[in-house]
Amino acid sequence: MDLNAAQQKVNELRDLLNQYGHEYYVLDKPTVPDAEYDRLMRELMDLEEKFPELKSADSPTVRIGGTVLDMFEKVVHEIPLLSLGNAFNEQDLRDFDRRIRQVVGEDYSYVCELKIDGLAVSLRYENGLFVQGSTRGDGTIGEDITSNLRTIKSLPLRLRENVSIEVRGEAFMPKRSFEALNKVKEERGEEPFANPRNAAAGSLRQLDPKIAATRNLDVFLYGIGDVGESGVVSHSEGLDYLDHLGFKTNKERRKCANVDAVIEFVNSWVERRPNLPYEIDGIVIKVDSLAQQSDLGTTAKSPRWAIAFKFPAEEVVTTLLAIELNVGRTGVVTPTAVLAPVKVAGSTVQRASLHNEDLIREKDIKIGDKVVVKKAGDIIPEVVNVIAEQRTGEEVDFQMPTHCPECESELVRLEGEVALRCINPKCPAQIREGLIHFVSRDAMNIEGLGEKVISQLFSEKLIKDVADIYKLTSEQLLGLERMGEKSVSNLITAIEASKSNSLEKLLFGLGIRHVGAKAAKTLAQVFGTMDKLAEATEDELKSINEIGDKMADSIAAFFTKEEAQELLKELVIAGVNMEYKGPMPISVEQSDSFFAGKTVVLTGKLERLTRGEAKDRIESLGGNVAGSVSKKTDLVIAGEDAGSKLTKAEQLGIEVWDEDKLLEELEK
Repeated sequence: MDLNAAQQKVNELRDLLNQYGHEYYVLDKPTVPDAEYDRLMRELMDLEEKFPELKSADSPTVRIGGTVLDMFEKVVHEIPLLSLGNAFNEQDLRDFDRRIRQVVGEDYSYVCELKIDGLAVSLRYENGLFVQGSTRGDGTIGEDITSNLRTIKSLPLRLRENVSIEVRGEAFMPKRSFEALNKVKEERGEEPFANPRNAAAGSLRQLDPKIAATRNLDVFLYGIGDVGESGVVSHSEGLDYLDHLGFKTNKERRKCANVDAVIEFVNSWVERRPNLPYEIDGIVIKVDSLAQQSDLGTTAKSPRWAIAFKFPAEEVVTTLLAIELNVGRTGVVTPTAVLAPVKVAGSTVQRASLHNEDLIREKDIKIGDKVVVKKAGDIIPEVVNVIAEQRTGEEVDFQMPTHCPECESELVRLEGEVALRCINPKCPAQIREGLIHFVSRDAMNIEGLGEKVISQLFSEKLIKDVADIYKLTSEQLLGLERMGEKSVSNLITAIEASKSNSLEKLLFGLGIRHVGAKAAKTLAQVFGTMDKLAEATEDELKSINEIGDKMADSIAAFFTKEEAQELLKELVIAGVNMEYKGPMPISVEQSDSFFAGKTVVLTGKLERLTRGEAKDRIESLGGNVAGSVSKKTDLVIAGEDAGSKLTKAEQLGIEVWDEDKLLEELEK
């Protein structure tokens, strides 16, 4: 391929990737599966490597992270990024409204927006190209975090118009990304982030952009630094203009004619906010007219035309009854607080992770203490602090053990880690947790073989590794408590059925360190069989998009272990499938199927397909299978005993199919 042909192909690939990325990350309306996007990205990366002169600052490939920085440069904000004054109750909002009315009279309106709990950022574009991104800093001087911001897939690298503009927004970490990140950090024995806001800020202040690229951050734009000659005369028009340019704005906003409508909007979100996929800590209220904003002016610290209503943090007091120790499948020993049951943010909390010994010492936590509990990011129960003045003298200091509570091996603290870890590969707790992981829904999905049954089988010495699951007999199972003939028959059938699972299920179930469900599917699609994956070199693994150095090292190390090789041989003898059986990524030519670009929800029990099979079939044809019904849902497939999802679909007027109609369309 000569340079001209390469340039044409590169332009074509960039246009496609930018289109698909905008549909997925901004519009939440994907039109192709992840695997097709990844294939196009790999093709573009290969071309840019062969023809370095074709690389550009707006190429989608820059989102994977660039070179490591020595330090952050300072950025002076030409228009200061002011902070907002706060309101904490209805009277504060009415006082704010009275001050507005005194200056601008009776003819005005407000725009209410969700206050995203993240990190304020400024983005600068020249002739439509993203050239610089920075933090708020002190409002006048921030830090240049351009390389890290480029990794956010919803942030456009080139606008739809060649305008020069500076815009403001909030970078944040979605709740799902926050949970996944903290899970990984705890498995590695590292200190978890306290909340999504800290996680987002920590991610954007990494000197290595490749770290930020793995954190799955997002951004909402909420304002324009200087509207210039855009013709925009109101804040609401400005948000629409940002949409037009290709930015992602938050659609949960409302124009309010008066303060009563503002208060109604605020109150509606006090109860609804836990249902959002991201964290908010309040509502921002702004005067809509830019001319009136100018008349109102600013103080040294904040604009007079805007205010932030802050939600009260829900914290409750309970008693810490005990501290239990749990050994995970990677050997990390995690202390867990056992609490007197208490309701926090809508749910009853009885346990809270204490993460590690350092945190217990830092917060001076004793068994028997009265403690303040909240949900970090409204998700994870957390002990905020103890109420020392309520101590009776009967509280007991907690001492972390020096040896594993399961196998008595000496615990170690690896270099750079804050957690204690059991490094005995034969530790019963690690083996048991690995078995539980193997049979879980996202892995081999053996129905009826849950945590309690696995623990029982393990304690009875009927299984010692995952291969033993396939050697279980009806006679052995019937000898267990609460295992009747029907349940045993169903379990044997489920175990047998799991042998035919596609390769990615087995790969994920094996618990190879750093290999999640998505990476397992990518590996299965690329290599096709377990044998080919086992033979892959580290360089071959690292060449695959999404497979980083640590994961490649871990995979290669796994297949060199003698015990892993022996385990795989036993699984082969047992008849467990070692090949990828799922659909291959859809090609662009196939994307005109009925399901392409549609969001589909499955509910109820299907007779001829499992839920997973239906999901794979729909996604292979370009559809996106979601877990809940919303206004964005295009189609609901309802099986037997469909419940609230079907009801909601009918209320929203969403098209509903039965299984017969689904199969008819799939067969086309």
